[in-house]
Amino acid sequence: MRLAITPKQVFARFTFAYTQSLSYLPLLFVRLSTMNQPQFFEIQSDNPSKLIDFYKNVFGWRFTKQDGLPVEMWRIETDGIDGALLKRPVKTPPTSHGTNAFLVSMQVDSFDDIATTIKDLGGTIAMEKFAVPGRCWQGYFWDPDDNAFGVFEVDESAK
Repeated sequence: MRLAITPKQVFARFTFAYTQSLSYLPLLFVRLSTMNQPQFFEIQSDNPSKLIDFYKNVFGWRFTKQDGLPVEMWRIETDGIDGALLKRPVKTPPTSHGTNAFLVSMQVDSFDDIATTIKDLGGTIAMEKFAVPGRCWQGYFWDPDDNAFGVFEVDESAK
């Protein structure tokens, strides 16, 4: 298998992106991948260390502090795509105003069990569980720092 990008290209892209904005973060986690598919996610927080325990306990994610960046950041390793937890650079919009970002939904074995864990760890319901007929059970939550995320359980008999 041949790499789609050389180390020299990674450095050049990292250097350019670093000077332009915070959009350099995904370049720290370059993987062999198919283009135009989600490969990286970011969660912003006013208090990132507060969310580490939340996401570790809800989804089993692993966090590693990334030093040497202009923003406080932890790398996130999942069993799927990886991401980053970083200090929020600007104020978050009020909770009742919806989400001004892409939203990620996590597939789980049991919607009800994970919903209980989320609530026990300080998360709240943003949208109650509902059926996507013939596909799954879906719902949305707020983490303890008011970031929205979805959870779904595959169930072809959902209606």
